[in-house]
Amino acid sequence: MQQRVIISQDIEHDLAQAIAETEHDRVFVLTDDITQECCLPKVAALFTKHNATTITIRHDDTNKTLATLADVWTALQRGGATRHSLLVNLGGGMVTDLGGFAAATFKRGINFINIPTTLLAMVDAAVGGKTGINFGGLKNEVGAFANARYVIVNTCFLDTLDTANLCSGYAEMLKHSLISNAQMWAEHVNFDILQPDLAELQRMVAASIAVKEHIVADDPHEHGIRKALNFGHTIGHALEEFSMQQPGGAVVSARLLPLARARTAPKNTLLHGYAVAFGLIGELYISARKAGFPTARLHQTARFIRENYGAMAFTCDDYPTLLNLMRHDKKNTSDTINFTLLHDIGDIRINQTATDEEIREALDFIREGY
Repeated sequence: MQQRVIISQDIEHDLAQAIAETEHDRVFVLTDDITQECCLPKVAALFTKHNATTITIRHDDTNKTLATLADVWTALQRGGATRHSLLVNLGGGMVTDLGGFAAATFKRGINFINIPTTLLAMVDAAVGGKTGINFGGLKNEVGAFANARYVIVNTCFLDTLDTANLCSGYAEMLKHSLISNAQMWAEHVNFDILQPDLAELQRMVAASIAVKEHIVADDPHEHGIRKALNFGHTIGHALEEFSMQQPGGAVVSARLLPLARARTAPKNTLLHGYAVAFGLIGELYISARKAGFPTARLHQTARFIRENYGAMAFTCDDYPTLLNLMRHDKKNTSDTINFTLLHDIGDIRINQTATDEEIREALDFIREGY
């Protein structure tokens, strides 16, 4: 089943139509505690009309666990959900990942709709059919491919988002431009993400989603070109998982100008998009070294990330841990660390490898060289 992405100008109208066109005997809404307060009021009247049952979980990726998944299954069961019920996932990537997996597995699969409320979820997690939870200290270790019936994207929710979370989502947009075309990339590295025009951002979000949709349509189960969407993520996921293992989180020295946002990032938490941004730097470095990526574009991209995302605190003593985390990446075969690399913007080379020494050089470059 293909999902339909709606770039929405009227969230209530588009959600009402999506629910009407999706089989349902009961409607359930999955959200987290912060999104319930900040975003649910924008669509609460429609859910009240459908006598929807709200299931609320704790926010933050550390709660994307088997225990939380079991709580959602239990709430669906106690609420009388059947194979004909509908789950609406309202929230960021943690909610759409976990909620999609809950829907895919409850009663062997029920319909679900994603309404992403963060920029990261809009351009990445909520689109493309990947669902899952973290397990054994590794991100998205257990999951399934399952398409939402609809993904409804409206930037009206972004007025509740803090600067850090906007930057986090924007890193995935930057990745999409790097694997797509130079015109989009130039637009992205010249956009003011710290003081964004939300109307302009909605247009850019639509274009970014189109890049992902095109790739996913060609390779829905990640056997070939869909691996391009992993660009920046081999190193990025390792940095993110490393930060989750640190007692005080990963300190990020970032240039974050505060906006009037209600939702804020936990102190010292390395958000997914920040890890991806730093991963982009490392994998562009490897691309320049092994695949001929232009160094001028490497440094321009690195400069944009440095100015907007700052730097992550880790040292060369942490390299063995990071290399070990990379070896656990799902894209690998045997002990080989698999990368997507670029010869140039939009010129993709999947199923590439790098030596431990080359990866250490890339980590050096993330820390010191840009």
